[in-house]
Amino acid sequence: MSSLAEDTRWLDATGQAGLVRTGQVHPSELLEAAIERIETLDPAVNAVVVRWFDEARATAAGELPDGPFRGVPFLLKDLWAAYAGQPSTNGNVRLKELLPRAAADTTLVSRFRAAGLVTAGRTNSCEMGSLPTTEPEAWGATHNPWNLAHSPGGSSGGSGAAVASGMVPIAHASDGGGSIRIPASCCGLVGLKPTQGRITLGPARDESNLGVELCLSRSVRDVATMLDAVRGPGVGDTVIAPPPLRPYVEELGAEPGSLRIGLLDHRPTGEPVHEECATAVRNAARLLESLGHEVEPGFPRALADPGAGQRFGALWATNMAVSIAALGDQLGRPATADDVEAINWALAERARALTAVDYARALAAAAQYRRAVHQWWADGFDLLITPTLAEPPVLLGTFANNPADPIAPMVRAGAYVPFTPVFNTTGQPAISLPLHWTPEGLPVGVQLVAAYGREDVLLRVAAQLEQAAPWADRRPGL
Repeated sequence: MSSLAEDTRWLDATGQAGLVRTGQVHPSELLEAAIERIETLDPAVNAVVVRWFDEARATAAGELPDGPFRGVPFLLKDLWAAYAGQPSTNGNVRLKELLPRAAADTTLVSRFRAAGLVTAGRTNSCEMGSLPTTEPEAWGATHNPWNLAHSPGGSSGGSGAAVASGMVPIAHASDGGGSIRIPASCCGLVGLKPTQGRITLGPARDESNLGVELCLSRSVRDVATMLDAVRGPGVGDTVIAPPPLRPYVEELGAEPGSLRIGLLDHRPTGEPVHEECATAVRNAARLLESLGHEVEPGFPRALADPGAGQRFGALWATNMAVSIAALGDQLGRPATADDVEAINWALAERARALTAVDYARALAAAAQYRRAVHQWWADGFDLLITPTLAEPPVLLGTFANNPADPIAPMVRAGAYVPFTPVFNTTGQPAISLPLHWTPEGLPVGVQLVAAYGREDVLLRVAAQLEQAAPWADRRPGL
């Protein structure tokens, strides 16, 4: 690689933007360095599946908005986020054949543009975001840069792998059951799932849905800056998180005080997690105590509710059925089992067996569950700390489609991700931080969860941990 491609490879987005702001590099130079890294590294990783380098070159050479990330190369996840004039496939074979082009940006994408980011393409996602890995039949598997035999997580695994390998410093990600936090854990990155209603999903998606969107990056300051740049409601939003009292970047370095933190180092139902994941969260708890916080065993007892997974599953399956119906609209005919992967068709079939009353009852139960979980924070806790995942990054193929037992990948996923989907149901903000590596060199994330609307608390403590146990010099050998 050229010297500029090497010199900027491990700079975070804030650092790259600083080079542009001070006139040390031009946005076009940063973009060419990113393109060089993508073309060099991606044959082994398979993270960037849709590319529009020529348009990105024209954008970088033009008048960019004077946003906080002016001139920084960026990638969009290949799921839902429409970029005017460019295609998306949602990881689906039929849409890969059609490559339908968007007529307009989503609101969030327009805010990415206003922040000065230069988008060069799309990163791989599992089909319709349904699994905690990135192995769509449409585009093939994305490989974890820390060990190419392992999964980078999902569904934002392409973004995770692109950032972890140093192709770009920051990339778009979304999270409906852990899809920001899971790849953050698997790829050694920072991944914040914002509060439900913090960032608009307009104009097409409903902000009361399970999903939220933001990014994956290597630093807490990037995440705070991005949240400041894109937060806020859009036209017609009805779920709107309370605005912060000050910019999120001002939380970095701010004294959080002595917080009361609950520690959950096992599955909420009592079963143990992988020893490396337990070690990661226990070490993080000791580090938090050394920083002056009070850490004690404890977690919301509602998390152990055996019906929570079934309710989440009913909502998840219904969302999949809606997505497949939308696919049919794009195809101009009803979608069939031949048009989607076996797991997603099975989820949609499950939803079709539900009645409207079943769905309404699931929504009502989810509301009760949300209130029960929130009560734990209302009763005096500031944060909950958990492993992000129950296991280190798994081998590729762990969640492979099985036509003989199509729901099997989702069952396996439930065992892998007992800590992330619950906070999509409750709408709370949660962040995964890269605080541990296995003896084999695989990253293991630790999750912190705050009360609804309290990203400020998360970012203060995340910045504390980043300073106390820095990870910037941890880089995969790819």
